Amino acid sequence: MIVADRKPMDEILAMLAPYKRVLVLGCGGCVTVCLTGGEKQADLLASQLRLAATAAGRADLQVDVDCITRQCDQEFTANLKKPLDQYDAVLSIACGVGVGYMSEQFPKATVLPGLNTTSFDANTKKGVWQEYCGGCGDCMLAETGGICPIVRCSKSLVNGACGGTSNGKCEVSKDMDCGWYLIFKKLQETGRLDLYTKLRPAKKWSKDRCGKGARRLTHTELMEIEETSK
Repeated sequence: MIVADRKPMDEILAMLAPYKRVLVLGCGGCVTVCLTGGEKQADLLASQLRLAATAAGRADLQVDVDCITRQCDQEFTANLKKPLDQYDAVLSIACGVGVGYMSEQFPKATVLPGLNTTSFDANTKKGVWQEYCGGCGDCMLAETGGICPIVRCSKSLVNGACGGTSNGKCEVSKDMDCGWYLIFKKLQETGRLDLYTKLRPAKKWSKDRCGKGARRLTHTELMEIEETSK
């Protein structure tokens, strides 16, 4: 899931300074799970903004709240209480995908980010989310025991550990596991150590973010079904 963290309040207040009628828009997707952008968080943030406005003598600031199931899916925009362009500004507490998509769907609306999108994580224990995927577009988990070297290795190496690893720890920090040490142990446990010595070509970063515009996934069969049903 996509994980995001709320921006500092000072930064949010600075973004909203020019506006009088603001909507805090929550998202019921990933950011609800990681407790940063759901309906409860939208209500809390709106209350904090009202208190901050009162303290700053801004009696003109009106803050409304709304939340939809997903800000990255067109079918849920119909559930908005009011069109976004009826507000001076919309403070979206979805991930960056939601901010961008809402801006596109409502071109006359000023949609601002209330969160900083950080990573693709799993909930490893109560209150903790850990990154497992870097979204590089060229997955090699089949050869690394399901452990991503792009995110678990500080240098994103694809052919084993560097010379800085020591006792299973990364040279960056003694508290950080070496990603390739973890991969070695996993391959050893599953009887696939032959994969560890496999020489891999240079990483195909062309599938990542290399100046070719926004990446896109297209299922033509779904598009054909949509066209047929019209």
